[in-house]
Amino acid sequence: MQGANMLLDEPVRLTSVLTPVKPKVFPSLTKIVGTLGPNSHSVEVIQECLTAGMAVARFDFSWMDATYHQETLNNLRKAAQNVNKLCPVMLDTLGPEIQVHNSTGGPIELKAGNHVTITPDISKAPSSEILPIKFGDLAKAVKKGDTLFIGQYLFTGSETTSSWLEVVETSGENVECLVTNTATLAGPMFTLHVSKAHVSLPTLSDYDKEVISTWGLHNSVDIISLSHTRSAEDVRELRSFLQSHDLQDTQIYAKVENTEGLDHFDEILQEADGVIISRGDLGIDLPPEDVFISQKTAIKKCNLAGKPVIITRVVDSMIDNLRPTRAEATDVANAVLDGTDGILLGAETHRGPYPVDAVSTVGRICAEAESVYNQLVHFKKLVKHVGDPMPHEESVASSAVRTAMKVKAAAIVVFTFSGRAARLVAKYKPPMPVLAVVFPREGSDPTKWRSYGTTQARQCFAARGVYPLMASTEEAETGGLTREEYGIKLAQNYGRSVGMLKPFDRLIIFQKIGDSSVVKIIECDSS
Repeated sequence: MQGANMLLDEPVRLTSVLTPVKPKVFPSLTKIVGTLGPNSHSVEVIQECLTAGMAVARFDFSWMDATYHQETLNNLRKAAQNVNKLCPVMLDTLGPEIQVHNSTGGPIELKAGNHVTITPDISKAPSSEILPIKFGDLAKAVKKGDTLFIGQYLFTGSETTSSWLEVVETSGENVECLVTNTATLAGPMFTLHVSKAHVSLPTLSDYDKEVISTWGLHNSVDIISLSHTRSAEDVRELRSFLQSHDLQDTQIYAKVENTEGLDHFDEILQEADGVIISRGDLGIDLPPEDVFISQKTAIKKCNLAGKPVIITRVVDSMIDNLRPTRAEATDVANAVLDGTDGILLGAETHRGPYPVDAVSTVGRICAEAESVYNQLVHFKKLVKHVGDPMPHEESVASSAVRTAMKVKAAAIVVFTFSGRAARLVAKYKPPMPVLAVVFPREGSDPTKWRSYGTTQARQCFAARGVYPLMASTEEAETGGLTREEYGIKLAQNYGRSVGMLKPFDRLIIFQKIGDSSVVKIIECDSS
C-alpha cells in the first residue's frame, strides 16, 4: 500500500489509534453538505445539524415544490441565527433526467428474462410490459446492446428497487428491452438512466430556469449545483442565465455524473467555481472497477486548480441505520486522504431517520483522516505544479501556509472582500483552520441576507478548512479600532468561543494592504 498521503511512519499516531480520541469542539476541516428534507425540515433538527458540523444546506428540486423548500429555507435561517452561524444555500437542479411517472401508484414487477417496452406515449398506463416516458428521442439515442437502468436505486440505495435493461431493438419511437434482473419498481416516479449515450435534453431544463428565476432569485442562492454537467458550454449557459437574472454573484458547482462529463472534465473545471463528483450516477455509467480512479483523478485536478471538490454517496447505509458500514467509513476517510474538500449527504439527511448522527459521524471520520493527512506532500506537489516564477498572490498565500506550519500556528486569519484570498490559502490545504474575516463592500448592508460580503462569506464555507466571519466596518469605527485590530479581535473571540484557540496560540495574519500582501505572526491575547 502506498503511504504518500498518510503519516503512517509516526508511531505516536499508530499508537493513538488504540486510545480514546480527544473530542473536537469545532467541526472537521472537510466540509459537510446536508440535503434538507422531511426529516431535516424543522428549526430544531436543522439547528442540531449545523451544530454537528453541517456547513452547506442543499435543496434538491427534483423533490417537492418551491413552497415546501421555502418553508425549509425559512427554518434554516432561523436555525442559523440561533447558533450564530453562516450557512450557504445550494440549489440542486433537476437537469436532463428521463422519468417514468407511475400514475397508478402501484408496484411494478419486472422479472429477469421478460421484455419491457419503453415508449414516449404517456397515455399508456405503466406496467410490467410497458413504461411511458416524457422523452420522444430515446430510440434515436440508443442501439441494440446498450444498457438502461431504471428504478429508485439512486434514491433508496437498494438494487432490489431497480433493474438493468438491455436494449433488444428499436421500433419507431419505442425501445424494446430485456430485463436482466428481477426488481420491484415502487413509488410515484422512477428515473431512467441511459448508460454511455448522449441524451438530447438540455442540461439546464425549462423547469430549472423557472426555479432559479423565481425561488433562486427571491432567496439569492449562494451556489447552484448544475446536475448532469456534460460540457463547459453547460456552465457558460448557466452563468449567462444567472447574470441576466441579477444572480451574478451566485457560484456554479458542476455536478459531474456521466462519461460525457468526465470526457470534458478539464474544460468544465476551468469554467466552474467548484465540482461535485456524483458517484451515484457515475457508478451506473462506469464499470465498478473504474469509479475509484475517476474519483481520484478528478479530485487531484480540482486540488491543483484550487477549486473545491465534493463527493457524494458515501454512507448510503445511514439512510436506514445509525452507523455506517466499515467499508463506508473507510471510503469517507480515503476521500479525505485523496484531497476532497467536502462530503455531500443526500438521503441520509433528507429522509433518513438519523440526519444529525449522519452529519456528526461523517465529521468525526473526516477529522480522524485529517489528522494523518500528509499535508507536506500535497504542498510540495502544488508548489511544483504552480511553477516558477510563482504569481505574486500564489507566492504570498503559499508562504502564509508554509509559515503557519513552521511555527505550528493554531489558525490563519485572512482579511478578504470577495473570499478569493481565503480560498487561495485553502488551496494549499493547511492543517489548521482558515478564519476568513469578510468585510462588506462600501454601501453594502451586512445585516441583510443578500449583500456584497454576506454572500461571499457564506460561499467560503464550501472550501476546506475555511470558516468565514462577517465583519462590520461600523463596529470597528465605533470601538475606535482599525480594520486590522477589529478583524483580529473578531477572529480571536470566535476561535476561543468554539475551542479553536487558547491564550498564547500563534496566529498567521494574511491581508492585502494597497497593492501588497502582508503575512505576519502574532500571539493570541491572554484574556
